[in-house]
Amino acid sequence: MTNNLKKYFPLIRERSEVLADIASKKELQEQFNQWTEKQQEEFLDFCTGARGVKMLYDSFFKEVANPEYSPERLNDFLSVMLKQKVKILHVLPNDSVRIALENSLLITDLVVELEDGSIANIEIQKIGYMFPGERAACYSADLLLRQYKRVRDKRGKQFTYKDIKPVYTIVLYEHSPREFHLFPEDYIHYISPEADTGLKLNMLQRYVMVPLDIFRKKRHNEAITNKVDAWLTFLSMDEPEEIVRLITAYPEFKPMYEDIYELCRNRERVIGMFSKELQMLDENTVQYMIDEMQDKIDEQQGKIDEQQGKIDEQQGKIDKQQDKIDEMQDRLEKQNRELQAALETIEKMKTQK
Repeated sequence: MTNNLKKYFPLIRERSEVLADIASKKELQEQFNQWTEKQQEEFLDFCTGARGVKMLYDSFFKEVANPEYSPERLNDFLSVMLKQKVKILHVLPNDSVRIALENSLLITDLVVELEDGSIANIEIQKIGYMFPGERAACYSADLLLRQYKRVRDKRGKQFTYKDIKPVYTIVLYEHSPREFHLFPEDYIHYISPEADTGLKLNMLQRYVMVPLDIFRKKRHNEAITNKVDAWLTFLSMDEPEEIVRLITAYPEFKPMYEDIYELCRNRERVIGMFSKELQMLDENTVQYMIDEMQDKIDEQQGKIDEQQGKIDEQQGKIDKQQDKIDEMQDRLEKQNRELQAALETIEKMKTQK
């Protein structure tokens, strides 16, 4: 299959060439030797075309879809995902507090301003966070407040709430949270607030959630018939036959792969990028395990609290029963005393006779 890709991408090198390049510099060989055998094989596979590059890696995604250098690519992706024509005006700085708190699970986190003044946040997560709904709502609220401040400062006394445009939170999961697997037939979820009565209000928070693992299961080996599936194939599949199928149906994706294979010829840079991705993956896994363990602890604590509630309820019933027993005991003792008094009275009467 390597030859199959090499036919489309002559830049692809042979395995022996890549290994020779690595061996030609001591520091590169040392870095390569620090990887596990599985990691070494993954690196060699995408450099030689045995498999495609994982486009969800932050470094590689930004290499081919950097909004500052190739805005037309991200424009196209956002236009497809948001179902409207999109043009990026600016790349906005990320919230430093957010990055400090959560960058261990984020692969890519881009915030951009669109031509109509809307703000979109594009996230790629290798391992989905726990509580995805709560988290997305919090950061969508941050985006909305951020836009409100920017528009208010810009418009001054002319400001009205009508000036505020929608904010979009787009999240792509390589391994999605369990909530998404309750819908195994759906790989794109468009979410926006709606009234149950049909009342129409321009609520500004919009979400697009894409579980790519579900997409891979559902669409693997199927024909690519629309641009949405083309982009999701590009982002989530690295099998050579899928890449060939994609660039045949949508040739505009071919230059993106060519950019990556050109990058693979720069041995120092690509090894550095891959090492960074492996480090992020380790951090992702550790953080996910911590979150998962905390979730299990919370779940167990909930069960303990529930059992304690049942115990307390039973104890309350026991206490009531005990009160009744004590009350009955008091009555019996009182009746015994009355009976004893009656017997004593009878004895006295007998004696008096």
